[in-house]
Amino acid sequence: MPAVDLVAGHLELTGRITTASNATFLGEIDGVAVVYKPIAGESPLWDFPDGNLAGREAAAYLVSESFGWNIVPRTWLRDGPMGHGMVQLWQDVDPEQDAVDLVPADSVPESGWRQVLEGRDENDRVVALIHEDSAALRRMAVFDVIVNNADRKGDHILAMPGGHRHGVDHGLTFHTEHKLRTVLWGWLDDDLTADELAGIDRVSEQLAGELGDALAGLLTPAELAALAMRCDRLRTDARFPAPAGEMPAVPWPLF
Repeated sequence: MPAVDLVAGHLELTGRITTASNATFLGEIDGVAVVYKPIAGESPLWDFPDGNLAGREAAAYLVSESFGWNIVPRTWLRDGPMGHGMVQLWQDVDPEQDAVDLVPADSVPESGWRQVLEGRDENDRVVALIHEDSAALRRMAVFDVIVNNADRKGDHILAMPGGHRHGVDHGLTFHTEHKLRTVLWGWLDDDLTADELAGIDRVSEQLAGELGDALAGLLTPAELAALAMRCDRLRTDARFPAPAGEMPAVPWPLF
């Protein structure tokens, strides 16, 4: 069977994800399932420039590849039925797994999970936001700090069979100002591992070469400089950061 041309092959739409804040479609390229987000369907935002969320998603994939942790599914830019946009390989998640959850506050597991916060649900019951205490999610949290992810919701973490975790929806990334909003605060002030530090080093080194050249077509010089500074700062601190600034530390809704 010949290889599928994911860039130039025919993109056929098969459905729409109506819960997304921007126009998001399901599609196929010669039988390969994908997600397609046309730039024309992006909603304007007060704090991000118009028309470049797709480029930020593509940039997030390139940084993910430099980490070497396979966090972001393959993502690229191409034309489609509604114009130029972002395309990403569809992922079939394990419906029996949840990497992030809301549980009664008195039922937080004693091990294997980290608690982020407590609150009250629509029935005024006290609940806790928790996430897995896993190497896969730790890596995603490190990635989010580096790309300055302003929207790491629980549903943006895909629980894959076998324990792997993919992160998706990276349009709100790479801002020059601190924007980190995430549900993955469970390792606050914990030291980074040697593997996590090595991942940051790989990104820093590649920013001076091919990665930097590729990102130059997707991000501004100021955004690239801020990305390099976040790598340097996190490498020097060598621990998970605390929330900072006046913005909420978690996205809303959480899922």
